[in-house]
Amino acid sequence: MMLTPTVVTEFDSQAPEATKTATFGLGCFWGPDAAFGAIDGVVRTRVGYAGGTKSDPSYEVLGDHTEVVQVEYDPEELSFSELLERAFSEHDPYQQPSKRQYQNIVFTETATQHDQLQTFLNDSDLDSNRITTRFESLDRFHLAEAYHQKFNLRGKRWITDVFAEAEYDDAAIRESPAAAKLNAHVAGNDVSVPFIEQSFDPRPRH
Repeated sequence: MMLTPTVVTEFDSQAPEATKTATFGLGCFWGPDAAFGAIDGVVRTRVGYAGGTKSDPSYEVLGDHTEVVQVEYDPEELSFSELLERAFSEHDPYQQPSKRQYQNIVFTETATQHDQLQTFLNDSDLDSNRITTRFESLDRFHLAEAYHQKFNLRGKRWITDVFAEAEYDDAAIRESPAAAKLNAHVAGNDVSVPFIEQSFDPRPRH
């Protein structure tokens, strides 16, 4: 299937509206952004900064914040507990990077998520005395700069040209379910989405 503006806009128009969010710090946010985007039930992903006190963090002046990925998911298809399983598979919970920018943090946004995290930890084989991953309530999520969003798509003209033809600006690409899946795909993740599974030609168009 050829990737076209119509394919993108139709896929995005079918995204569920009743979604929830989960936020994780798992090192440099480009990798987790792509990894979570590949998961069935994940609708959107966006990267940013959280966990610190600076009111206006940026990549150049991060303060005490950490790079994070925020996952928007369909609770009818995917649970927070399943996202926790993926988050813990994406990092070593017994090793904490010294640089705060890349630290491992599991954020909870509601009392229900907090309870689900506790249940997950209690039911897991993890040694609670050795875990260095931080567990925090999410105070605020700060969006990262546009050039960090869907980073794997940067330079892929056969994708970015299609979004341009569909009149998507940076914010629309960031929030696009199709962009999340394509970003995951070009990063090397398996993505079970029809317009990707049907093997459209990834070569640059002339």
